[in-house]
Amino acid sequence: MTVMPFPSRASVRPPAFDIEKVLASIDTMAAQRPVAAQIVSVANSDDTSAKVLSRILAADVALASRVMKLANSAYFGMRGRVTSLQFAVTVVGFTTVRTMATVALTNLDDESRLPEDFWTVTTSLALASSTLAPRFGERPQDALCVGLLAQMGAALFHHNDAEGYAELVAEHPTFAGRRYAEGRRYGINSLRLTSVALEQWGFPSSMTIPLNQVDELSAPEGALLRASFEVAARLTVEDYEPVPITRLTRGQLREEDLPTVLEQVRADADELRRAMLGLTDDEDDEDDWIA
Repeated sequence: MTVMPFPSRASVRPPAFDIEKVLASIDTMAAQRPVAAQIVSVANSDDTSAKVLSRILAADVALASRVMKLANSAYFGMRGRVTSLQFAVTVVGFTTVRTMATVALTNLDDESRLPEDFWTVTTSLALASSTLAPRFGERPQDALCVGLLAQMGAALFHHNDAEGYAELVAEHPTFAGRRYAEGRRYGINSLRLTSVALEQWGFPSSMTIPLNQVDELSAPEGALLRASFEVAARLTVEDYEPVPITRLTRGQLREEDLPTVLEQVRADADELRRAMLGLTDDEDDEDDWIA
């Protein structure tokens, strides 16, 4: 009798990753968060106003509270002055509201279901992107939204292959190395998966193109997000060996440009995380939100 050797860990075939099935699972999640799903659908419509959007948003108290908290955060410079939900929608902008609804829709607001340090990295990435945006001719609020959603694909990998993805993250601490490993394991990396999801939901190409160009060093469209990942890595990856920022941005940034950015991101990241997850010290007066 021939005894077949037990397959080594390296030879075990990775799980099949069905993108269509994963995206369909998000649609199932949408049934559980109908307000968030409606906001994702209507926020980009030409006939949607702040008044209309705030009325829809008011039906989801948790999501409304996050929009209010973000509008009153240091990022928007309106601390304590935003007292109605309609004004909050105007302050943060429709794209930001839509981004926050997408976060809720895909369960990115439940840290127990996410890769370790997901929001530590995400807030660093988002704030770096927003802070550096003017240097690349981009709007800070739009850059903030790209940064907030960039890791959605990583969360989807974790949702569908928690043990395997945790091992992948542990073995590949750098973001570029991790994306390469994701491609080998799943046939697509996390940023491209995020892009596919955002395209399906009708997000503009200005938010999806950077996600697809991060690993193309010659592509200027990915330079801002490349620089933002570098900032996030320097702040969150232990024993990280910095990559020259001039090489990542083709000379648009220099090393001397980064210390103030690192300091600002480090200072503001926790407040942004608390706003996005609805972590509050005091309860706001929910009855005063609706204008």
